[in-house]
Amino acid sequence: MRIGLQARYFVAMVLALAIVVAAFASVWYQQRQNQREIASLSRGSMHEVAVAGLRSRGATLVSMIADALTNPLYYFDLVSVGEIVQSALSQPDVSYVIVFDADGRIVHDGSRDIPSFGQEMTDAQAPEAAAAATIHTQMTEEVVDVAHPIRIGQEKLGGVRIGLSMEAPRHAEAMAQAILDERIAVTVARNRTWLIVVFAALLAMGLALSLLVRRGLVQPVRRLADAAQSVEAGRFELRLESTRSDELGDLFRAFQRMGDSLKRHDRDIRQIAYGDSLTGLPNRLAFREILDRKLLTLQAGGGELALLFVDLDDFKRVNDTLGHDAGDHVLGQFALRLQHCLRLIDDENAVVARFGGDEFVAMFGGQRVRDAAAHLAEAMLAELQSPVSIEQRQVFLGASVGITLFPQDAHSSALLLKNGDIAMYQAKVAGKNCYRFYSKAMDQAVERRVQLEGDLRGAWARGELSLSYQPIFELESGRLLGAEALMRWQHPELGVIPPSVFVDVAEQTGLIEDIGRLVLQRACNEALRWKRLGDAPFVSVNVSPRQLRSGDLAEMVGSLLAETGLPPERLHLELTETAVLGDELQTGAVLSRLRSMGVKIWLDDFGTGFSGLSHLRRVPVDGVKIDRSFIADMLRDPDDLALTSAIIAMAHSLGITVVGEGVENEGQFAVLRERGCDLAQGYWLGRPMSASELARRLVA
Repeated sequence: MRIGLQARYFVAMVLALAIVVAAFASVWYQQRQNQREIASLSRGSMHEVAVAGLRSRGATLVSMIADALTNPLYYFDLVSVGEIVQSALSQPDVSYVIVFDADGRIVHDGSRDIPSFGQEMTDAQAPEAAAAATIHTQMTEEVVDVAHPIRIGQEKLGGVRIGLSMEAPRHAEAMAQAILDERIAVTVARNRTWLIVVFAALLAMGLALSLLVRRGLVQPVRRLADAAQSVEAGRFELRLESTRSDELGDLFRAFQRMGDSLKRHDRDIRQIAYGDSLTGLPNRLAFREILDRKLLTLQAGGGELALLFVDLDDFKRVNDTLGHDAGDHVLGQFALRLQHCLRLIDDENAVVARFGGDEFVAMFGGQRVRDAAAHLAEAMLAELQSPVSIEQRQVFLGASVGITLFPQDAHSSALLLKNGDIAMYQAKVAGKNCYRFYSKAMDQAVERRVQLEGDLRGAWARGELSLSYQPIFELESGRLLGAEALMRWQHPELGVIPPSVFVDVAEQTGLIEDIGRLVLQRACNEALRWKRLGDAPFVSVNVSPRQLRSGDLAEMVGSLLAETGLPPERLHLELTETAVLGDELQTGAVLSRLRSMGVKIWLDDFGTGFSGLSHLRRVPVDGVKIDRSFIADMLRDPDDLALTSAIIAMAHSLGITVVGEGVENEGQFAVLRERGCDLAQGYWLGRPMSASELARRLVA
């Protein structure tokens, strides 16, 4: 439950008023208690004063009567005694007068016939009064009894008692108490009025403060909160002008400046987030939003849509050989070409975006989009095949195009993007520099690739992966000097799977690092057994670019050589040209460490990349293997023959061994030997065989 600022202030005010009311009630209660205590003390004081006055008067009166009765009592003159008693009884507050003898018997009580004459006094005060040696005072609820002995000399003749009535003092007390209660009531009424006025003033002050807080704090804060919600929702148009000169005014103006700043930053961020900084095209995020909006329109009104996924072929070689700046220049030029091609389509809303790297996506709608997409793909392929000039060099690249259609292939943007990517991949598999339309069968190919990846993970442990060895011969003597380890996969259901298929899967999934270590370990162990047969041929093992980039290749090779005991010079590592020349600084350091161990480094498929032999001076290698494509055509194509001869001559000038791959006939063998090629391998010389078969051939 959300409790707002005003509600909290109201609760605080209620609590404060409750505390004030409790304080007032406590003061009121204390005042009432004090008033009651004062009234009680006043009554007690007045009663004590009245009693004290009555006792004093009784003592004076009884002394006078006792003096007057001394002689009449001595002579037992009852008439005089009666007159004196009657005189005392005439006092308004005298209730009784009793004269008694030394034995405590009544002598006179002021009555005419004195019926109690000679009788003992029987009331409760009589014993103390009769025995009193001086003035003695006793009290009851009704009277104050004052006794005084009567003596002549040392002889006690008797005494006299006077009873003074309490009625007069009680009446005086009642009158005084009434006056006091009246004044206390007036004081109470005045205090109550004052407390009510003070409470009403506090309540009015609280309400006034509540209104001030609402207008001066709560409402401005609520406006700021609404502004913050607008900013959170992406609405940066704030209207928070304020003429206030206090802190809230400063805060309003700060919020306004923040909104203006966020608006500018949002514009810049959206430009960065939705645009490709290199080509100026929309990026993946922007394209996805455009595609979603387009699909909503088409689903509501009907129509067709085509997506073309364009991926440049072998673009990595540009970055590896000419540098990333050159690669960026190529991407910019290709983006302009794709935009130019898109103008051929009769759709003003057609758009092309860069998804990242060398991948572009084009989208257009209309009628008969399948034919239009095929026409556009052909135009793109033709346009992208034109060379790009970089630093006075001509760079030739092709592209692979995958096409998917709405609504034939899918209805959602996610599926369309997936289908287009699958179709583009199938175009690459088909040989690159072509286009393919998406079909349901392509999904099955992707599923097979996923299954292949899963099966490959445990293939080595299950014994499905094995090594074959293709012999490598010295051309001059015809002697078998070594063998290249080739991995084979015998799938239990699919049969033999070509290395071109599963090695690519292993490379992309990272399995190549674990499999590569196991291959190298087995090849070293089997080469060690060949060493015991006599000639001790070397073993050549292919190393993937991923293994080279991992950084621990030298440590792994060193540990395996120490573990197996194979001499380092009997191990040759083959790396592709583009992998070695991609990062010459790092690669050179790794290869130098391997060569310092005694391991030989060969470049495989040499001549297929953009590099020249001049690069070999900066990268430490021991040999190059001329790509089989040059060997296959050198008897028919003079250019391939000239290039092969040039490679051999220039490599020898650098002290590098040359191996010819793919020798399929005697003519190729003869030409290579004539041109001075050092080593050769191929089906004409020897097909791949098992380790045991190669061992038997060594013995033979």
